[in-house]
Amino acid sequence: MRSRTSTDIRRRLSLRTTVTAGLVAAALAATATAATAATATTADTTATDQGATAPSPPGHRTQQVEYFTGAAGHPRHTTVPASKPLSPSERVAIAGDGDVTSIVQNGPVGAKLDVVFVGDGYTAAQQEDFHADVRAKWAKISAVEPYASYAGLFNVWAVDAVSHESGVSGDPTQDVVRDTALDSAFFCDGTERLLCVDTGKVEAYASKAPAADLVVVLANSTKYGGAGYNDVSSQVGYDGIATASSDNDRSDQIAVHETGHSLGKLADEYDYGQSGTYSGPEPAEANLTTLSADEMTAQRQKWYRWIGQESPDGGAVGAFEGGGYYPYGLNRPTENSIMRTLGREFNLPGREAMIAGFYRHASVLSSTVATDRAIPRTTRLHVGAPASAKVKWYVDGRERKAARGRYTVVVRALGIPADGRSHTVTARATDRTAAVRDPALRKQLSGKLSWRVSP
Repeated sequence: MRSRTSTDIRRRLSLRTTVTAGLVAAALAATATAATAATATTADTTATDQGATAPSPPGHRTQQVEYFTGAAGHPRHTTVPASKPLSPSERVAIAGDGDVTSIVQNGPVGAKLDVVFVGDGYTAAQQEDFHADVRAKWAKISAVEPYASYAGLFNVWAVDAVSHESGVSGDPTQDVVRDTALDSAFFCDGTERLLCVDTGKVEAYASKAPAADLVVVLANSTKYGGAGYNDVSSQVGYDGIATASSDNDRSDQIAVHETGHSLGKLADEYDYGQSGTYSGPEPAEANLTTLSADEMTAQRQKWYRWIGQESPDGGAVGAFEGGGYYPYGLNRPTENSIMRTLGREFNLPGREAMIAGFYRHASVLSSTVATDRAIPRTTRLHVGAPASAKVKWYVDGRERKAARGRYTVVVRALGIPADGRSHTVTARATDRTAAVRDPALRKQLSGKLSWRVSP
């Protein structure tokens, strides 16, 4: 936990998102939905740490969460009480808080996957500490493949949530209670490593960023722990919330695993170590199947294109029994990927699914030069694209082969005729990564940008 409390902090450059009163009210009103999504009343059932189910009390609203007992252990699932709707005083406090700072800027919001970090347990004097922690945590997350190969597809934002006290509840012991902006707390529902937050408050703060495709709550703590809220329905548009400790050097793996769910739409590949055989339909997730390796190959299903290939998490891709919380009846692609145990790599099918998730939010090609207005012949055009993408340039539909592979060109150097007419310059890119084998997905890995060049 950070201990610096000096008020003599250098002035930071913050981007305060312009939000009208109506939008703020709408976003805050939506927190009731975000906080209670996927809840149930009298028919609700609760998954316990051991994988069994028990009925929740009538009228008791709950949320499913995933938590992590140890850095090298299998995660667990449980349910916790859902966050309550925000009170009028809480809405007023949040409306007046929440400076937004750009941490990584790789291109326009609409063309990038925007990651939003919201801090908790940082006082007004510790917001620079929070920004430093975001940079450090993102550096570790983005070092993991396939993030590392696609780092240019991401923008990263930090949203300041000023807490009255430094640190979070439950750190180091259960009796510790601290007054923080998001109510982060270990020992959530009696489980020490489960780090819960008020998801309604998270939604309200995340809505202040220019865009939020992925949300991570960074708690000001050295204690190991975290959580994944993967059933939250957000009107802002993100798929889930991951929580992690700021100053624990292993908590970044929690965030990476959770993005396997939110971005990759991947299932958990572990079981609860008890008896039980899956007898349901074929799972929708890309990394679980009821089929054997031979059946996948014969039917051209699931990860058949990867079978027999050496996977970065170790061993060859096949069909390994156990996953989706069942020890029998479901197969996973490899013995032990990060969707089974923290600290591991994504397996080959998992990497492909993650890349598909990246491209749901980001474009293969981006530029800071607007395409909705004419540009002069002297313009220097720069485009961003992954290293695995080949960039080509065209003038009025004809490729200028001399510029192939360049990320920056001067318009007039492309040989535009000086005939007093306007012309069109187009950049095209296709990501030909070997990490994608699905032809349907490959079709989505192309993009183009066009500019009208004034006479």
